[in-house]
Amino acid sequence: MTDTNVSFVRTEQIPPSPPPAAEAGIVKWMRENLFSSILNTVLTVIAAYVIIRLLMGIVPWFANGVWEAGSMRECRDILAGASGACFAVLVDRWDHLLFGFKYPPEAYFRIVIALVLLLVAALPVLFQTVPRKLLLFTGLYPFIAYWLIWGGSLWTPLMLLALFVLTAMVYRLIGEQISTDMRKIAAAVVGLIAGVGLAYLLFIGAGELGFIANSIGTSGALNTVAYGAFWLMSGFTYLFFIPMGIFVGYAIYNSYEGGGLVSVVTALLFLYAALTFVFGPVSDGLASVVGLELQAVASRDLGGFVLNMILGTVCVSLSIPLGIALALGRQSDMPLIKGVCVIFIEFIRGVPLITLLFVANVMLAYFMPPESNFDLVLRVIIMITAFSAAYIAEVIRGGLAALPKGQYEAADSLGLNYAQATRLIILPQALKISIPGIVNVAVGLFKDTTLVSIISMFDLVGMIRGPIQNATEWIGVYWEVYGFGAMLFFVVCYGISQYSQWLERQLQTDHH
Repeated sequence: MTDTNVSFVRTEQIPPSPPPAAEAGIVKWMRENLFSSILNTVLTVIAAYVIIRLLMGIVPWFANGVWEAGSMRECRDILAGASGACFAVLVDRWDHLLFGFKYPPEAYFRIVIALVLLLVAALPVLFQTVPRKLLLFTGLYPFIAYWLIWGGSLWTPLMLLALFVLTAMVYRLIGEQISTDMRKIAAAVVGLIAGVGLAYLLFIGAGELGFIANSIGTSGALNTVAYGAFWLMSGFTYLFFIPMGIFVGYAIYNSYEGGGLVSVVTALLFLYAALTFVFGPVSDGLASVVGLELQAVASRDLGGFVLNMILGTVCVSLSIPLGIALALGRQSDMPLIKGVCVIFIEFIRGVPLITLLFVANVMLAYFMPPESNFDLVLRVIIMITAFSAAYIAEVIRGGLAALPKGQYEAADSLGLNYAQATRLIILPQALKISIPGIVNVAVGLFKDTTLVSIISMFDLVGMIRGPIQNATEWIGVYWEVYGFGAMLFFVVCYGISQYSQWLERQLQTDHH
């Protein structure tokens, strides 16, 4: 007789049952995010209705778009009263939208090469996994891009590169290589030159302020106030130009032991002297012996989206280090440096960018020698850089203020001096905290480059408002060209935003 009462023991787990349909996939997401409450359900329905109505108008407009036509009239004839876009303007004027209408078409490839090389030069700066040796190319890129975009002799950017290298060598020589006694002599000479030079510049500036005051006159209440303000600044400058020169000269001389201030001023004076007396004759002589030239393009011939890219890239690259310097200067214990930084930041932040652009276009010429030719693009770069640097300085100052006091005390306990503590401990943490704010300023700055169209520079918006919409064949075209411009700006700004979020995740080293 067999025993059939044998207990069964399962040796493996029962596979899990699939979740209910309402608890998985898109159904779960919609239930939790779109229909989680009565209010959310109502808002979802309203939003869906609005989106559908928009798509019902936009999709046919795109689908019926005309890509081949010679004018707006031809587009309308082809559409025959139907709703549709006239994308033929993009086909006809794509080169003007991207490169402007004056840049030589045979030189378009140079701008394309410069933009591709920009991506290569930015890689080691943006991503730590890229070999550090590529930073050498990053340092060379501005000179290569200058030659490709503006053309002319290759010796011009090579001479600039050589002068910057020599300036760095002079800075290191004064700060580290020579003895203290030799540095003391150099500090005395440089302090005397810098003090006298500053006093002379302030004296000339006081005269210019008085000239502006007389030009404004006193006709009207507003003119009277401006007249008095400029004469007040002129009198103040006349009164203090000699004390300021003496103060700056003594401050440079007094810094000979550390070598910091005297090294910076010496390097700047060397660069100024080399650019004034050596750069032109040497570069012209080399160009006459060995001509390495591309077709020269004047700055006024730049235009389209390329001009926006140039202004955005250059101004952001320059404003970040300048903003760091201003933020550190505002927290300095030296009253003069702190006062200058505070006045600069508060004044720039209190003035609209469009006002600074008008100053760059009109008033800067009054402060230059009569025969000087100060390039308009360079003037605009200076003003936009100053504007964005003031905002970045405040963002970084917030990052510095957010650091706990223990970080500064830890740097002091390690025996680090101010420069070492700032470079190795303080700034890396402050910049990490400030990434969202810096990116916000950078994105806003890139979009604000379109304001240069107000001062008759033909950037992307200037091209649309000027040569394209005023052309006889394209009168009445709006949505197509402005939509194309919005798409270009969105792609760049969205890319910057996504990179900043990725960088924040990479630098997220907090432990909870």
